[in-house]
Amino acid sequence: VALLLRPDPLLLSRASAPAPPGAGGEGGRHGSLAASLRTIAAKPRALLAITGMAASHTAMVTVMTMTPVHMESGGAQLSVIGLTISLHIAGMYALSPLVGWLADRLGRVPVLLAGQALIVGAATLAGTAGHDSAQVTAGLVLLGLGWSFGLVSASALLAESLPPERRPQAQGTADLLIHSCAAAGSALSGATLVAFGFGPLNAVAAALVLPVVLL
Repeated sequence: VALLLRPDPLLLSRASAPAPPGAGGEGGRHGSLAASLRTIAAKPRALLAITGMAASHTAMVTVMTMTPVHMESGGAQLSVIGLTISLHIAGMYALSPLVGWLADRLGRVPVLLAGQALIVGAATLAGTAGHDSAQVTAGLVLLGLGWSFGLVSASALLAESLPPERRPQAQGTADLLIHSCAAAGSALSGATLVAFGFGPLNAVAAALVLPVVLL
């Protein structure tokens, strides 16, 4: 990024749409977390974007974190568990250029909704698999694809929903929120798996898409 991201997209966007006097995003009340949250909440598309990012990321982390534990408890070999997680991560990243192209061609919101549908499908597939390793793996690959569809489209939607001078702070706020939500999901996933099982854990992950659909 430091060597090859030239010219800097942020500097280009600021040059093409300079901020009005006194509207800078650096320091003071403009640089506060509360101000950034107010800016996002005031823009419906930005609010949808950050909700989509949080839902997609939290659903993915919640299921992924406990999948190796669930598979090991069912007697799966370490090589099978490793392959499952590798394929899941490939699902997250391998098709991201195609996902970006679809978000440009079809629109951010349709691709975001497609990501939520993929997450629900993945949770259904993995959550009903029991200890069938092949079905769990298929669900995890689909979950990775859903994450990719959600994160790529929602990130683009957030950036284009805000003026250039607000984007860096809003994107930092988005990172804070989505990783805080994912940390909570990861922390609670173990207790959920122990108390209720892998199927209900996937149902909880699937339910996270509801706020996105409602917005």
